[in-house]
Amino acid sequence: MTKALQAGCTYFAGAFAVGFLLGVLRTLVLVPRIGETVAVLIELPIILGVSWLICRRILRRAPLSSGGAVVMGAAAFVLLMIAELSMSILLANRTFTAHLALYSDVAHLLGLAGQIAFALFPVLQAMRRKPGRG
Repeated sequence: MTKALQAGCTYFAGAFAVGFLLGVLRTLVLVPRIGETVAVLIELPIILGVSWLICRRILRRAPLSSGGAVVMGAAAFVLLMIAELSMSILLANRTFTAHLALYSDVAHLLGLAGQIAFALFPVLQAMRRKPGRG
């Protein structure tokens, strides 16, 4: 369990760092030119691809059982949701309710779908791993 939680924290940290940089670029460069939804549609495959690679690297170094992969993905997802909520409240000066209301927007729903995919990557990669390949 500890190994899976540590893997989840590492997975979150790596993906969050890249996602934060991409989010800044999206917000400052893309959104003013092409709008929020199209900007998210451009960013989403990039961050998901990077997340997939980060996840694969973690699982190659420290393979987990299917159950451990679920814990890894769930831990990373919870940390990601906490970080997103914290940034929304602290940096954007939103209330908790205002943050939740963002999910009525298409761009934020797309982001949430990406975050759910991010959480599932450890499980998908654990299922893909062939016996003996570690």
